Amino acid sequence: MCVALGMGNMIGSGVFLLPRDLAPLGWNAIIGWGVSIAGTLCLAVVFARLARRLPEGCAAFTYGAAAFAPGTGFIVAWSYWISCWTVVATLAVAAISNMSILMPWLGDAGAAPAWIAIGCIWFFTLVNLFGVRRAGGAQLLTLGLKLIPVIGAVIVGVWALGSGAAPPPTMAGTEPVSLSGVSSAATLTLFALLGFESACVVSDRVKDPERTIPRATVIAAAAVGLLYLLSCTTVTLMVPLETLQGSNAAYATFFARLVSPQAGDVVALFAAIAALGALNGFVLLQGDIPRDLAHRRLLPDAFARDNKYASPWITQLVSSSLASVIVYANYSRGLADLFAFMVKVTTSTAIILYIVGAASALVLERQGTIKVSVGFAAATIAGFAYSCWAFYGAGLEASVWSVLMTAAGLPIYLAMRRARPAAA
Repeated sequence: MCVALGMGNMIGSGVFLLPRDLAPLGWNAIIGWGVSIAGTLCLAVVFARLARRLPEGCAAFTYGAAAFAPGTGFIVAWSYWISCWTVVATLAVAAISNMSILMPWLGDAGAAPAWIAIGCIWFFTLVNLFGVRRAGGAQLLTLGLKLIPVIGAVIVGVWALGSGAAPPPTMAGTEPVSLSGVSSAATLTLFALLGFESACVVSDRVKDPERTIPRATVIAAAAVGLLYLLSCTTVTLMVPLETLQGSNAAYATFFARLVSPQAGDVVALFAAIAALGALNGFVLLQGDIPRDLAHRRLLPDAFARDNKYASPWITQLVSSSLASVIVYANYSRGLADLFAFMVKVTTSTAIILYIVGAASALVLERQGTIKVSVGFAAATIAGFAYSCWAFYGAGLEASVWSVLMTAAGLPIYLAMRRARPAAA
């Protein structure tokens, strides 16, 4: 279930929407995938070692607090909580966007699609209110379904090339390889790789976390990275550039061209399921982070209150309400604009955990808390550099939004410390 949580949260909407934006970049896209996957694997190794050394509690708080101070842990956990409920809103929009291939009226800006997206949020909130095991079961089921189009694209691509059903792949009309092109591609691919750390965030819910969490984190990051590289590259190379640029559902277009129009419709449905499966996983995370902070007396006690299924019901209601407000308040932008805006904000906010996590590993290495090897030290430095570069690559507007929303947690932290001096 920990592997399914990590893989399921990574395989959401990003991979199904990326080929359209990556296609014009040509070889830059393939190199960009390599950069993003390498950076993510470095971070996964770092988080795995931190999870082995600090297996208790929520990683979003524990790693920063151990290396720096409880205030750092609180701010990182606060920013990551924000990224969770914003990505819940993003994935709900992405699910409706994919369903609009089958029902075009869902692509119109208006109240009806907004309410359907909000309904998806509350359905999976209800699933999570029945406990972690039920949420984990839903994650396993949706992971199996969402892997079908991802792996299927590679199989269809190999078959099409072998049988001559498709022309040889070409990079005609794409941009030449350049540093700016690779940077643009790597920034785009980063969103698709968010979520590898999901098991670390719920480590206090896991049996034998010091062994289970590190393995699950590395396995999820490596498996999804390889699948993305093969699958997304296949779609990008085997569908004409002009066709991809005019498609809102690249995988559905790929299967419709190489298999049948009906297959394209089915894949659009699977892409919607992929977004909903990731939504389920992030709903789980959005509930556990404030719960952990409340247990540390850094948020009001109500956020630590569980129902009979050990689910933090007040936290879930608050988080899903915030996600719903974002969807409804911004739906006038239309699906495409709303999704693009939410992706940037979510990415830049989540990266704060990666930057502080890698920095924490560097500090704990110097203190001798973590056993140091040349390879791990190199991975830590590479992960930190990659995180900083990715935060810069997310853009000024998204970075400003993420910093402002994160800073909003400071008054809460100061007020809780003043009211409860023993908080830690």
